[in-house]
Amino acid sequence: MNPPAPPPALHDVETPVGVVDLSRARSNAERVVAYAAEHGLAWRPHIKTHKSIEIARLQIEAGARGLTVATLHEAEVMAAVTPDLLLAYPVVGSGKLRRLQRLLRREVDLRVGLDSEEVLGPLAQAADAEGREVGVLVEVDAGLRRVGIGEVDGVVRLAEAAAAAKGARYGGIMFYAGHIRGSGPEEEGALLRLAGFVADLGARLDAAGLTPEIVSGGTTPTLWSSHRIPRLTEIRPGTCIYNDRDAVAVGAATPDQWAYTVLATVVSTAVPGRAAVDAGSKALAKEERGGSGYGELFGRPEVKVVALSEEHGMLDLSGTEWRPEVGERVRIVPNHVCVSVNLQDRVVGIDGREARAIELEGRGRASPLPEAISVG
Repeated sequence: MNPPAPPPALHDVETPVGVVDLSRARSNAERVVAYAAEHGLAWRPHIKTHKSIEIARLQIEAGARGLTVATLHEAEVMAAVTPDLLLAYPVVGSGKLRRLQRLLRREVDLRVGLDSEEVLGPLAQAADAEGREVGVLVEVDAGLRRVGIGEVDGVVRLAEAAAAAKGARYGGIMFYAGHIRGSGPEEEGALLRLAGFVADLGARLDAAGLTPEIVSGGTTPTLWSSHRIPRLTEIRPGTCIYNDRDAVAVGAATPDQWAYTVLATVVSTAVPGRAAVDAGSKALAKEERGGSGYGELFGRPEVKVVALSEEHGMLDLSGTEWRPEVGERVRIVPNHVCVSVNLQDRVVGIDGREARAIELEGRGRASPLPEAISVG
């Protein structure tokens, strides 16, 4: 049996290109909103996965409460969708602070995650210079050891500083538990430790008169366990709008919830046991997971993408009787959807028998370079 043929609306689309099944994306969004509502949580999805105004609006229409962004460009773009934004990244540098000031001149309710007074001070001053306040969430290290304060006393001190700073508005805490993936004993232990840490931290903040209005966390791998974290008020998973092989591997999604694939064309079958497609590392991203390749064929999971160069992807046909022909089109599920989307100029949205281009307005930095840069 052959893999499902791409929808007729894709027959004339040039490959390689990302394809979004809008019906599945809507269902994915509605599923998260229903879960969040059941447990008294808000969903503030991270738009890094899709980078698209259209998909952000789909999430808001489904019931998401605001959006999470990682760059000032994403914030500038997504302010057209909702004024309720969390910039989950510290703003460092005079150029970025000027961009933040311009953003604050718009009708936005902006919060920023940060973990130091070195970031807090200039941020608050920049906002105050505009006659505005910027919300502050103190970032906590939940165990990933990437950014964030890992000691309760340090979190309390920075929260006190944020509450006292003119131009800042202390709002609570945020964390990212990206180290918890899957549901085995090790992951269960990590989740329990995180729950205990957040509970203890909340109690200390209460005692200091700094009760957090917002406790923001959540990842796609931990999405469906979010209700087990005490005092959590909002979750920020982004990958769940499209899902990918990683999401299925950690039990956060099922293959029928994949809403993003890369449409590719078979360009060669000359190598026995393999087929080359025109989707390489510049379309799929060169991220291997667990020795199982860089992606798999949609509808035929036994066919893996086992090698990538920049413009070639190699399908391993050793475990299937299917033999593609040159010119045949296939859809590939990437390991990590966020990186693949960011490699596209635009994606194609399919809705039933219709297809249309979806722009990725949040992609890139959109920060002009000076005409001359001194290097000496």
